[in-house]
Amino acid sequence: MTGTQVKGTAVRSPEPGADMCDHFLAFLGGGDYPCVGAKVALARGTIETQAFGSLGDAGNDAPLLARLTQFVAMLDATNWEEGSAHSFVAIFSGPLDINERRFESLMWAQLWRLHELDVAAGNLPADDVSSDADSPLFSLSVAGHPFFLIGLHANASRLARRFTHPVLVFNSHRQFEKLREDGPYAKMQTATRARDVDLQGSINPNLADFGQAIEARQYSGREVEDGWKCPYDFQEKS
Repeated sequence: MTGTQVKGTAVRSPEPGADMCDHFLAFLGGGDYPCVGAKVALARGTIETQAFGSLGDAGNDAPLLARLTQFVAMLDATNWEEGSAHSFVAIFSGPLDINERRFESLMWAQLWRLHELDVAAGNLPADDVSSDADSPLFSLSVAGHPFFLIGLHANASRLARRFTHPVLVFNSHRQFEKLREDGPYAKMQTATRARDVDLQGSINPNLADFGQAIEARQYSGREVEDGWKCPYDFQEKS
């Protein structure tokens, strides 16, 4: 597996044969990509990437948990007063041509096995969010840290989530809450939504602020139907 991290330098379009991680960082740095927060993180070098096998494969489980556990340890040692949010990006080798429902199914299967392995390792869920995926207060816990996920794949209906390979972006819920408390988050959100409208003509109808809607509905990027429920139960069992 390969990994890379940008150190605040401009990212050029990838040359033929460039690995998936470089390709993804170039995608974030492209002029059309709307997320202002991602561009700030790219410039500050706070995006870590790692390539894995095909999305949903059990062989990803242990390496993904190991890398996320390392990432959480780094987050715990970070001075959040610096005002920058960190993201961990898992980029999968395939499948390359799947529809939104198939991506959603593979994504949740991958996250469920990651969760079960996390529990088996003795990690408790984060105590500042809910572990009920059907709650508006849910965020996915890994190594005791809450994450908001962004899924991307080649056939996403939202252009901002359309990438050549399946991708899961793990954003620190706590760092986003810190940005919200300190003020920068609202400005970045407004700018991102304006850029998304320029790109696609509308904002993502699935997105909502934490606590206002079920967060799990937003992970895959598909505009899910009314009454959608997460296919897995992430609640801690007594």
